[in-house]
Amino acid sequence: MILIAGPCVIESRDKLFLVAEKLVKYHEDKNIDFYFKSSFDKANRTSLNSFRGPGIDEGLKLLDEVKSEFGYKLLTDIHLPSQARVVSSVADVLQIPAFLCRQTDLLVEAGKTDSIVNIKKGQFLNPSDMKYSVKKVLETRGIKEEGREIALKNGVWLTERGTTFGYGNLVVDMRSFTIMNEFAPVIFDATHSVQMPGVAGGSSGGRREFVAPLARGAAAIGVDGFFFETHNNPCEALCDGPNMLNFEDFYATVEDIKAIQKSLKWH
Repeated sequence: MILIAGPCVIESRDKLFLVAEKLVKYHEDKNIDFYFKSSFDKANRTSLNSFRGPGIDEGLKLLDEVKSEFGYKLLTDIHLPSQARVVSSVADVLQIPAFLCRQTDLLVEAGKTDSIVNIKKGQFLNPSDMKYSVKKVLETRGIKEEGREIALKNGVWLTERGTTFGYGNLVVDMRSFTIMNEFAPVIFDATHSVQMPGVAGGSSGGRREFVAPLARGAAAIGVDGFFFETHNNPCEALCDGPNMLNFEDFYATVEDIKAIQKSLKWH
């Protein structure tokens, strides 16, 4: 299975490497296609005063150090079309944030690179509409055919991260995994799916106690991979702490997923 994990944002070199060291066993697991994730810039913050990260130059330098030190494949976000080419020189996967999943110029520039493009489903979108975002990348790469295997072969993934439910809340419609799997491989972002946007007085809250049960549900349905943000001390994290997992809970959740997949023979 695909497993994407790491801290939400690059807080410092020391903290980035601390988390990276805790994930080595997944890189060494032959049954896991592991990608280390962290963001150099969190541009979609609630408040102007929210911590955003070190920026593209310093952030890519640090991510490249992680890649050299641990041999990890890397995933990170881009927010502007102009970032696609330079970020792809370091990142194996370019992630399109959920709020930007319909931005044609961003998808086209990502599609022009050799990196995999992971498009997060917008919290506001019908899952079936994500096929048009997939098509934008595929057509940029000269691919006219459609379907899950075509997208997989040509490096386009989709990620479910919850759907807006009223104000300040997200829900996961498990039907979306089956719907989107018709036209792309599907990753479940288990930690952002329990986010509570804007409820913490200028920042997002979250309910991390729901991460594991939702991940187990997605494993039972049969998704292609999982996305988790993890941190040595989520309560002190500078971004998305309320929905991140500490290492022990993260390890336990991955073991639950593997057990479910084995029992159902998904992998």
